[in-house]
Amino acid sequence: MGSIEIDQKLLPMKAHYFLFNAGTAPVVPFMPTLVRQLGFSTVVVGTIYTVLPIVGMLVKPLFGIIADRFQRQKLLFLLFQILSAVPFFLIMFIPAIPQESTVSFHCHAGASDLRYCPPNGTTLDNCLTDRIVTDETSNPTLLRCQMDCQTEPWMWHTICKYWKVEKYCDPHNIPSDNHLRLTGLVPMNHIELVDDCLFFLLKGAELDGDQVPLYCPANTTDFRTSCQVKCDNTEIMEAVTQSKIPDSEVKGLYQFWLLFLLLILSWAGMAVVVSVGDAICFDMLGDRPHLYGNQRLWGSIGWGIFSLLAGFLVDQFSNGKATKDYTVVFYMTIVIISVDILVSSKLKHTQTRLSTNIVRDVSQIFASVRIVVFFCWCALVGLGTALIWNFLFWHLEDLASLQEGCGHTTWIKTLQGIVMSIQCFGGELPFFFLSGWILKKIGHIHAMSVVLLGFGVRFVLYSLLVDPWWVIPIEFMNGITFGLFYATMASYASIVAPPGTEATMQGLVGAVFEGVGVSLGSLLAGNLFFKVGGSKTFRWFGVGALILFVVHVFIQFLMGGTLGSRDTRIAYTTPEDALHHMEDDQPIVQRGK
Repeated sequence: MGSIEIDQKLLPMKAHYFLFNAGTAPVVPFMPTLVRQLGFSTVVVGTIYTVLPIVGMLVKPLFGIIADRFQRQKLLFLLFQILSAVPFFLIMFIPAIPQESTVSFHCHAGASDLRYCPPNGTTLDNCLTDRIVTDETSNPTLLRCQMDCQTEPWMWHTICKYWKVEKYCDPHNIPSDNHLRLTGLVPMNHIELVDDCLFFLLKGAELDGDQVPLYCPANTTDFRTSCQVKCDNTEIMEAVTQSKIPDSEVKGLYQFWLLFLLLILSWAGMAVVVSVGDAICFDMLGDRPHLYGNQRLWGSIGWGIFSLLAGFLVDQFSNGKATKDYTVVFYMTIVIISVDILVSSKLKHTQTRLSTNIVRDVSQIFASVRIVVFFCWCALVGLGTALIWNFLFWHLEDLASLQEGCGHTTWIKTLQGIVMSIQCFGGELPFFFLSGWILKKIGHIHAMSVVLLGFGVRFVLYSLLVDPWWVIPIEFMNGITFGLFYATMASYASIVAPPGTEATMQGLVGAVFEGVGVSLGSLLAGNLFFKVGGSKTFRWFGVGALILFVVHVFIQFLMGGTLGSRDTRIAYTTPEDALHHMEDDQPIVQRGK
């Protein structure tokens, strides 16, 4: 089959990479914030995202074996695309858990006020009041807060006599639930943060369309109660809204288990689609596995474009609303992945190679020390990847908060959007495109060393940051630490896979990278961030990566120089012939008719 015919045959595969990443990009980056908006705490979110990589670790090799054993790669590929899209879409219909926005209302002779003090030792951002004033959804001069306040029977006398609300002078007009409902009026320049409590000095209130003075004489019983509030300011509502359910009781809510189940199903779907899809791609590439990056780069394009578009649309559809409206991203996901399923069904791929004993054939490759080192490398890269995925934005926000003034709050999300764009278009895209040329020039083994070196340099540079804007040039290194890494990992796994075990092998390396590396990396990085802060965490990870780079080079040199096995030619022959030597290497690759 000629190269032109192969390229035409691969067009649906390129379209799949673009569409599947474009379909998951609108929901995956925003899912943690959406889960938080449903009322779940960061502790619950962290627990869920510790389990999800483990799910990927389990399903990737399991369904890889099923796909290879029954020669149903394409069928599973299509079914799990459906399993990715439908659960994500259904998350849209999960109701929020019970939440409350409770503040203290104090009526007195000087000036009445609302007060919110955060519970459980948590604190409020010192720049909160600056964000409240600049929030575009709020009135520039006057804040309106709907108040639903508990009252004691004697309070109605004060409301009648001093607030001049005559209807409550008649006991028969007092609400049966003893709740006072009114709208508090707060001048925007009368919102203060004092001793970590948020104070709203009330100018007055509206009750039944009339203004009332909220005056209570000093010589009367203290008029103090709690109120549920709903203010026309998103920053205030985010600050004062708390879950009614403590974390220890969240597991008793159906919303939690429904969310958890749908996330597990969608994560499992994505995991299998990625691993089986890569196996199909390499099978279609035939003797040109080094060109994998030219196919995979379309995934980066899809992710980069639609993650930015989704963020923009969420902001547009959320104008004037107290919370972010994510409806549009769920519809984007279901529509785009539906198109992907249609395109993927056009793939002209038939699995022809069959392994009679998949477990035996795959286990045999671990007789090679080099393969064991490769799997260790995948796990170690996963550790570093977890630090970037989960804590880079956290580190940038910490750095921004150290800048003078509170202006950082107006641009930090813009900076994070720029970071995502550069990671995709300035880093991954060119390196996926060049990965075939790089792998043919230096070989897979040297590429693995380059990836470790890239992580070390990148992390050390992060640790030296003072101004978060200097992160921008560092993000171009994402091409080495993810673009080159992923192309190297996937193509190496394809080349060393015994015939008929391609999907199994892709699932196995993906499981080691994500389920072992990313999961453990999240746990380790989270604890280090808490104990020593972001800069030291990145510095320690950076030094560790540089040490691993030296160790990896030494081990590969030792195997090439002393072990004398044929697999040493993978990296230490003429670079242009590296891939061909791998295909001739029967003890590892087990290629042949």
